[in-house]
Amino acid sequence: MSHQGDNGKYAVDDYKAEDDEEFSGRELPHLESDVDEIDISLRNLVWATSKHDVYLMSNYSVVHWSSLTGKQSEVLNLAGHVAPNEEHPGSLLEGFTQTQVSTLAVKDRFLVAGGFQGELICKFLDRPGISFCYRTTGDDNAVTNAVEIYVSASGGIHFIASNNDCGVRDFDMENFGPPKHFRFPWPVNHTSLSPDGKLLVVVGDDPDGILVDAETGKTIMPLSGHLDFSFASEWHPDGVTFATGNQDKTCRIWDIRNLSKSIAVLKGNLGAIRSIRYTSDGQYMAMAEPADFVHVYDTKTGYKKEQEIDFFGEISGTSFSPDTESLFIGVWDRTYGSLLEYGRGDRLSPL
Repeated sequence: MSHQGDNGKYAVDDYKAEDDEEFSGRELPHLESDVDEIDISLRNLVWATSKHDVYLMSNYSVVHWSSLTGKQSEVLNLAGHVAPNEEHPGSLLEGFTQTQVSTLAVKDRFLVAGGFQGELICKFLDRPGISFCYRTTGDDNAVTNAVEIYVSASGGIHFIASNNDCGVRDFDMENFGPPKHFRFPWPVNHTSLSPDGKLLVVVGDDPDGILVDAETGKTIMPLSGHLDFSFASEWHPDGVTFATGNQDKTCRIWDIRNLSKSIAVLKGNLGAIRSIRYTSDGQYMAMAEPADFVHVYDTKTGYKKEQEIDFFGEISGTSFSPDTESLFIGVWDRTYGSLLEYGRGDRLSPL
């Protein structure tokens, strides 16, 4: 069963590659899923650090999938008690028990898992144990909605956590000082840092998003146009344009040179736009609905060329590999969870 848009550059055969197909894909074997126990509505549970290495959730475990070996291995088990084996200021040394993961981020050998009770669990993949545990708030409504890892101008690893307590926090994982904390008038569902590190796109439980100064948290400009709450945001690598995804079933593209209105409105089929990803070269953007549909756009055509990938299942996350050759989509199901890998047709031969 292959899905290929007329103008798209990505395609998949879900279960086997046909000899006469230009594009190919494959499906990771069964992954245990606790989708019946948790809300995965924010869809950021899949991360590719290379075209051969993908990190995702399987039940209460963060697992690593290697396309080279065809095997998965457990990286972090959160079903029981976890605690840091390093001492740092602000770290919760007693740790956490049975953490339900609401969001995940992996980049440059660094992993952050966020939980439904405001938990943040940090691990360097090249070190044993856990480096840092933090609880953002004791509020009842304390879900960690999104995490973004970035490298600062000085070369240090940071991450930004967006939380239901209306806060955005920036953590320095080199110096482990107190986080920089910005407060907003509504729960924050997602935050994206511009490539130059100067601007933040902040979206949440309000139709209008905000563009803010990343150093001070001061609002630069509201983003008006969406009709409902927003759940996703992402900067284009050019640092000039960015995208926001909303419950109104649209993704809007914005240009910082004129924020009075969006420059494009991309429509989904059935549900909110929950996840947005650009390739590292900026040529393609993928936006995911809650289930069944992922849309891939060619940005060089002004988002006019689209490939629609359709399949059956709840979507737990999407991620392009850094080399742009692969697109991974996580599928959650009560009895059958899987990972779909889509190859870029002009660079990959059939598997």
